[in-house]
Amino acid sequence: MRIQHVFAVAASALLLTSAFRTAAAQSVVADELQREIESRLTAVMPKVVEWRRDIHAHPELSFEEVRTAALVAAHLKSLGIEVQTEVGKTGVVGVLRGGKPGPVVALRADMDGLPVTELVDLPFRSKVRTQWQGAEVGVMHACGHDNHVAILMGAAEVLAGMRESLPGTVKFIFQPAEEGLGGAKAMIADGAMRAPAPSAIFGLHVWPSTVGEIGVRAGPQMAAAGNFKIIVKGVQTHGSQPWSGVDPIVVSSQIVLGLQTIASRQVNVAYLPSVLTVGQIQGGNRSNIIPDSVVMVGTLRTFDDAMRRDIASRITRTAQDIATSAGATAIVTIDEGGLVQANDSTLTDRMIPTLRRSAGAGGLKFINPIMGSEDFPEFTRNIPGVFFFLGVTPSGKDPASAPANHSPLFFADEAALETGVRAMSSLAVDYLSAPNGAQGGR
Repeated sequence: MRIQHVFAVAASALLLTSAFRTAAAQSVVADELQREIESRLTAVMPKVVEWRRDIHAHPELSFEEVRTAALVAAHLKSLGIEVQTEVGKTGVVGVLRGGKPGPVVALRADMDGLPVTELVDLPFRSKVRTQWQGAEVGVMHACGHDNHVAILMGAAEVLAGMRESLPGTVKFIFQPAEEGLGGAKAMIADGAMRAPAPSAIFGLHVWPSTVGEIGVRAGPQMAAAGNFKIIVKGVQTHGSQPWSGVDPIVVSSQIVLGLQTIASRQVNVAYLPSVLTVGQIQGGNRSNIIPDSVVMVGTLRTFDDAMRRDIASRITRTAQDIATSAGATAIVTIDEGGLVQANDSTLTDRMIPTLRRSAGAGGLKFINPIMGSEDFPEFTRNIPGVFFFLGVTPSGKDPASAPANHSPLFFADEAALETGVRAMSSLAVDYLSAPNGAQGGR
């Protein structure tokens, strides 16, 4: 027994020694790859800035990103990356197979602009006009997706130049229609997450925080967003005789006020935050006619499915009861909403050193939950993912006073682009190189 014990101890020691040597060797490889990333950044950054300005000047609405997709596809093909186009209608997928075996990791950027007329005075300001819901509108990258596309194009060039050293495969996902129209679902339905299937995915979003700063948190980070619609039916009559009809405008006004008490008075605000907003209300066409009906639409943001269902039932009850009390009726429809964007805790902890190194000294911040929403979590239904924020507010300007995403005055300082390319490239390399990331093969 003693001899067997000695042999067992010796075998364990050999295994530990081998594991330490393997980990040390992988660490050396990762360090070498990081140095190569840094050496390639200088050459690619002028192109990244040029791409960003070109895309910013030519924004396209959701599922209309034909020009942007063509630009992306041509660039990826020039790098020798396998390319699929028209994935999810206008999406692009690139596959970079490294020279060494290893896992598959995905990097994602969204491409669509918004129906917003740009008011920022830039040489490359958008002058694009198009039709949206029957009206002519301006189009702007008011959410900063131009930066996302340019950053991922830059990361693709950096990583393609390191192809022979990469221990695995990198999948580049350029997504259409993130702005509430289901672009992620469309790409997934078209096979974006198959052949090869990634074991993790990373994404970023520019944000009005200090330029170059990276913000992240483990667990729930962005809210699930759902929309609701309320049609209030009254009885049309002359504006001088409101008693002869039922005024749906007054009823709708009372409903809007009543809805505000749900989030502020009827749900536990100490548990998780929620937001309920009526963003549009339409009714009537003349000053002296009380209309037949009013339509209002809004958004509901939550971090918990049970809370969402509870608030949804309260929206219906509030609208219908108020309408009934005035002799009107309310028809309420509420969609199921999207998913909470939650970063995988284990993967986040593992990649924190990468994000900290990418942001530089003091540049990594652990943030509070954000009520904005994303469809990035569609990609993380079956695999872990990490989504982080990249600050783009110019140095010396207070981020609290900077125009928010979706504002016609939203401005992204290009000084942040290098941090973005470094972070996305480094996340891919560190994930592929880490001992516990080496699962599967290419």
